[in-house]
Amino acid sequence: MRVLVTGGAGFIGRWVVRELLARGHEVVAYDNLSSGSLRNIAEFRGNRRFRFVRGDLLDERRLRAAFRGVDACVHLAAQINVQRSIDGPEETFRINVDGTFNVLEECRRRDARLELVGTCLVYDTSDGRPIGEDHPLKPASPYAASKLVGEELALSYYRAYGLPVVVTRPFNTYGPFQRSDSEGGVVSIFIERKLRGKPLLIYGDGKQTRDFLYVEDCADFIVRSLMSRRAVGEVINAGTGRDVEINRLALMICGDRRMIRHVPHPHPQAEIRKLVCDYSKAKRLLGWKPKTSLEDGIRKTEEWMRGR
Repeated sequence: MRVLVTGGAGFIGRWVVRELLARGHEVVAYDNLSSGSLRNIAEFRGNRRFRFVRGDLLDERRLRAAFRGVDACVHLAAQINVQRSIDGPEETFRINVDGTFNVLEECRRRDARLELVGTCLVYDTSDGRPIGEDHPLKPASPYAASKLVGEELALSYYRAYGLPVVVTRPFNTYGPFQRSDSEGGVVSIFIERKLRGKPLLIYGDGKQTRDFLYVEDCADFIVRSLMSRRAVGEVINAGTGRDVEINRLALMICGDRRMIRHVPHPHPQAEIRKLVCDYSKAKRLLGWKPKTSLEDGIRKTEEWMRGR
């Protein structure tokens, strides 16, 4: 198939591109490079089955041109910074809702399969049990709300038009090529600070937990979901079923309590205290399960960051 990957030069996007190419598909990576980078996709530039198009989700003409001949789309492009969404929600809704609408319309014109990659932040906090797809929803930031609107819009196209749509919700994804600045993930940020000899800064008491999914496992999950007929019309989670306190994560990475400091949380109102994934639906529908332990994933990520 020819697959368009929006956000294809981003962190997860470049791994999805890699997985699709490895499986023999043609790939068009569509990205405005606001957070993605050409360095992320440099290894694919000589591949005849790969093409990069620089464009924005809100540029309808550019997007339509990129969609020519496309059979399927993995929609990853989004404004993902929680604090930025709180400070300026309008931009987040334009990108994540209006942009998703534009992608859906292009898919509808071509009857192209769509996978919308959502976020686990749409869920309410866990009561200790793993979070399944029927867990209560409680988006606590404009970012999470905008992603949920995009999901429901996509599923409405499945119900109204029969468009083959799947919604996936990977939990906290980390690994090589993730940014380590304020828009990066906590694992890459902690490793970067460790390598620079700087203290690891933890928001709040650090007792909040996350389920960390290694990026190659995430890309495998996304591509399996895109290709599965059984996934059409479904919402599917992906994670490891193991959550870790941020305090524990910091100690796993730096190994020295003296390097850990707690600071006030910049957006405590948007914090989810406990996130742990029930991925049994992905296992049942897709035959998918994570392969990489958190310990191995941290080691691989640090090796990559040391060698940059």
